Amino acid sequence: MNIAIIIPARYASTRFPGKPLAEIGGQSMLSRVVDLARKAADGADNISVSVTTEDQRIADHAADIGVNCVLTSDDCETGSDRALEAARKLQTRPDYILNIQGDAPFTPLSVVQKMLDGFTDGVEVITPVHPLSWGDLDRLRENKTVTPFSGTTAIIGQENKAMWFSKNIIPAIRKEESLREKSDISPVHQHIGLYGYSFAALEKFCALPPSPYEQLEGLEQLRFLENGIAIKAIPVEIESGTLQSGIDTPEDLARAEEMLAS
Repeated sequence: MNIAIIIPARYASTRFPGKPLAEIGGQSMLSRVVDLARKAADGADNISVSVTTEDQRIADHAADIGVNCVLTSDDCETGSDRALEAARKLQTRPDYILNIQGDAPFTPLSVVQKMLDGFTDGVEVITPVHPLSWGDLDRLRENKTVTPFSGTTAIIGQENKAMWFSKNIIPAIRKEESLREKSDISPVHQHIGLYGYSFAALEKFCALPPSPYEQLEGLEQLRFLENGIAIKAIPVEIESGTLQSGIDTPEDLARAEEMLAS
């Protein structure tokens, strides 16, 4: 089984141009993600690590930090489209692809390792989710008053089947105070922006047109669900107060700097 960890790093972000090159604590966001991927792949001879981008500036930075980089088209609409184009250009075609976004530098190593372990025969799509403590849910709500499209939540059904994802906080919670008294954990799952696919599932995804709810929410994983392709959620445990969503805006970057300084 060959696994390719592919890190899409797009320069031309509408909300945050040059985002992968932005520094956090004196280290570029992209180099942090590359370090994470390398640690997860350490010791495995069947796992490769590559960056993929549409911009020569990011390709030059990838060369500086010594990671393979695949230049891909400006026309890629999603990170998944870019990951597929890069996977097709690799010397060895992978059986599975782990897509780690280049703007997710605080993804815990244990999450990446659990995703790699989740690649088993027959799996199509996997992605990690984390049940939020009430404190983490309160922090997510507060963040969304400033940047409402930062942070994604998920509804998980039986056998860890992902039922839906949203930039809104779902589910809505009635009688919240009584639930807080019963448990330290809320019923809200936060999605962590990693995706694992079989090569065939990723090809199928990229051949489909953008789906209606995908376009409304800005969440590409909804294209799978809207077309009847199952996504298996990988439950992960993360210490309360440490989970960071992806860096989508300069405000998110400022919060990340505050986290490192604390």
